[in-house]
Amino acid sequence: MTIQIQIKKTGEASDHPPAIFLMGPTASGKSNIALEISKYLPIEIVSVDSALVYRHMNIGTSKPNQKSLRTVPHHLIDLIEPDERYSVAQFRNDALIAMQQIIKNGNIPLLVGGTMLYFYALLEGLSKLPPANTNTRLMIHAMAKESSWPTLHKKLQQLDPVSALRIKPTDSQRIERALEVCYLAEKPMSELLKKPKPSYLPYRVINIALIPSNREILHQRIAGRFEKMLELGLINEVRTIRNQFDLKTDVPSMRCVGYRQTCMYLDNQIDLIELNKLSLAATRQLAKRQLTWLRSMKGSKEFDCLAPNLLQQILEHLKEHSLKVLV
Repeated sequence: MTIQIQIKKTGEASDHPPAIFLMGPTASGKSNIALEISKYLPIEIVSVDSALVYRHMNIGTSKPNQKSLRTVPHHLIDLIEPDERYSVAQFRNDALIAMQQIIKNGNIPLLVGGTMLYFYALLEGLSKLPPANTNTRLMIHAMAKESSWPTLHKKLQQLDPVSALRIKPTDSQRIERALEVCYLAEKPMSELLKKPKPSYLPYRVINIALIPSNREILHQRIAGRFEKMLELGLINEVRTIRNQFDLKTDVPSMRCVGYRQTCMYLDNQIDLIELNKLSLAATRQLAKRQLTWLRSMKGSKEFDCLAPNLLQQILEHLKEHSLKVLV
């Protein structure tokens, strides 16, 4: 079957090229649907996943296999090493560059993932915060080592009580960033976040949200996927990465769901049964947060990710919205 695509320039901002945002919780089948869409539309995939940016982290992130990568061009995968950091601001910049290149290639950007903060940054923009500063972070880490992260959280309560309210005393990554901003800007981060954000996005964005009609079936998918990860060698993957990069458990890469729990197992803090139990619980909580984000985002068209004719529904929506698919 030969497919041709015509772009219909209708409605507001009709001179802007289209971009499809395919969002959904973990295990909702986003990647598979994206590959199916590629059979009908000239798309290139932009990953919107904070875990897929890390090299070597393949099994626990369900990274696309080589066949998929050869079939459809993918962007923003394997960008950094597991001992490096990647910010929301970096993602927004990298994504906009990738989208621009895809348009130049004559294709449509299809942004796929479950990192809702990344989607939000593209749609709403980012507040202007000072960039990361190595010396300041080293100072904060030294303070944490001397006392503890809960103690630094009390310090944050003094400097920025609004931010401290939404950050847990054990969340070292967010405590670090909030304190860093306080020290560098000499203002609370919560105050800087109130300022208007530049959010111009020169695309006709088509928001698609995959929402399961049955949460229990999604949980079954999550359990089956994690079992498959263990069979494929997740534990050895994490062991190899930690040995190669001498990683601490508090680095962002090892805080990813599944990796954090596997680190606990390798450190003899939990057994295999607890590894499975804690990983499933964390993944379910992640899915719950993702669904909360999705339902708060305006202008999205929701589809049941469990529907047997999901692909046909999405293609019909794309045709009606801004793309005409000619068979």
